[in-house]
Amino acid sequence: MADEPLVLGIETSCDETGVGIVRGHTLLADAVASSVDDHARYGGVVPEIASRAHLEAMVPTIERALARAGVRARDLDAVAVTAGPGLAGALLVGVSAAKAYAYALGKPLYGVNHLASHVCVDQLEHGPLPQPVMALLVSGGHSSLLLSPDITSDVRPLGATIDDAAGEAFDKVARVLGLGFPGGPVIDRLAREGDRDAVRFPRGLTGPRDAPYDFSFSGLKTAVARWVETRRAAGEDVPVADVAASFQEAVTDVLTRKAVRACREQGVDHLMIGGGVAANSRLRAMAEERCAAAGITLRVPRPGLCTDNGAMVAALGAEMVARGRAPSALGLPADSSLPVTEPHVPGVGHR
Repeated sequence: MADEPLVLGIETSCDETGVGIVRGHTLLADAVASSVDDHARYGGVVPEIASRAHLEAMVPTIERALARAGVRARDLDAVAVTAGPGLAGALLVGVSAAKAYAYALGKPLYGVNHLASHVCVDQLEHGPLPQPVMALLVSGGHSSLLLSPDITSDVRPLGATIDDAAGEAFDKVARVLGLGFPGGPVIDRLAREGDRDAVRFPRGLTGPRDAPYDFSFSGLKTAVARWVETRRAAGEDVPVADVAASFQEAVTDVLTRKAVRACREQGVDHLMIGGGVAANSRLRAMAEERCAAAGITLRVPRPGLCTDNGAMVAALGAEMVARGRAPSALGLPADSSLPVTEPHVPGVGHR
């Protein structure tokens, strides 16, 4: 095996069929097939549709990634796959495919954690992760603060969402404003034309007695909905861009405030932000400003690596191989609730 392992990664936790190929910390290919358009008319991801789309896209996406990387399947050193958390049926498609490729090629299999993969992907852009690193992960299903001394074996959750995740709130507010699905990108675009100080929406869990690292966006979502309903009931126009900007400001204010506080209180001088919401332009700008003021080094992957993708899975798989972590058994299960404290699922006798 080469000093820098060549690893194929498969990601199917939600509605993106992602296949990435990584050599060490170098990204060779990142192929994605999205079924988001199939879900748009329903206003959210439909698990059965996602699973079927993964099944249809899997082999063509793997073949496309291998062609882009200019490598053959037999050249691979390992196969990595998201084992959880995520939608059970969607995960099962990816895990089954990874098992088949690993078995047919005679290569080790690594079932890895979706959230830990979002952290590890930053190595493909900014080099090895510092140890420890603080990670703020924000997506449709997760808003988490994680402290990781070693992304392959030691991930410690400091805080998480207690209701709606940030990305989920973006989708629900977009629905209230009639903006369609997914809500994050369109709210980000509209917010640039609006006044972020137009409406002072609440900042959840920021009081002196609240859990310092946990998140809550359900109340914010409800506040936006009631504000809009009140305007409409009075026959007044809703300033959509101003509402979008004010809502986005509330979300990003809470996320960055808690992340910087966690870094200070835990004595960590590097903050990594990942997950789909990390592509949000206001979140990136506010995090950069607040980290600079606090003397914290900020690491955020380019937007294409923030959303779900196979490159992040391959990146964590390559790190597992490089550090000699035990591979997973071929009986690897798809675990929709795999805890972030388990960066990967080793074989029987290693867990």
